Amino acid sequence: MKSMMIFDLDGTLAESKSTLDPEMSALLGRLMNVARVAVISGGDWPQFEKQFLARVPQNTRLENLSMLPTCGTKFYKYDGGWEKQYSEDFSDEERARIIEGMEKALVDSGFKPEQTWGELIEDRGSQITFSALGQEAPVDVKKVWDPDFEKRKKIKAILDPILPDFTVRLGGATSIDITKPGIDKAYGIEKLVEILGIQKDAMLFVGDALFPGGNDYPVKECGVDSIATRDPDETKRIIETFLACNGG
Repeated sequence: MKSMMIFDLDGTLAESKSTLDPEMSALLGRLMNVARVAVISGGDWPQFEKQFLARVPQNTRLENLSMLPTCGTKFYKYDGGWEKQYSEDFSDEERARIIEGMEKALVDSGFKPEQTWGELIEDRGSQITFSALGQEAPVDVKKVWDPDFEKRKKIKAILDPILPDFTVRLGGATSIDITKPGIDKAYGIEKLVEILGIQKDAMLFVGDALFPGGNDYPVKECGVDSIATRDPDETKRIIETFLACNGG
């Protein structure tokens, strides 16, 4: 029996950088009343607050919720308020190397877009994220730019030898996430085990990037049972099935 559900956010619980819709919000509120829940995604803490926490129903058991921004490189736990457990931040030298490498890979790949919305490269402290169309690109435009991840796989193939001592993963609709080596969603899973005392065989992960190279794939590699989802609507059906099996 699984006692914890873990989710990616963009493309899994909500559309890219969009808030939870009312149906998803209600389902997650019910879920947190019968099980522990964790969210591990590429966005930083302010994005989690805006996109997820602002839509969680009142009277939800927040003590059952763990939040791991920037692909598990940060961890927040609720104890009367949200408390940061750790943050695996880059040094100034590491940041400079990563940004320079990203800029080179973008030029070499030939995928530089004609129109962008906001910054292409965002420093999230413990993770640096490249968003191909910019951080504020409309969801409908982002969804058609690289739906099969092929463009980003080519950019990643260029980035990997440029930044061999960092972890490069694909996620979201247009993003590439870079973290310190070994600091990824599997690292976040290990921290859930360590901090909460929940074993991996009691966890179930749901994400839309569970393929090799995707930023959800480390969770599968580390031994957590995982379900690939196409979109938030399919995730809702997965949550409903879990609730039906757990009296929720």
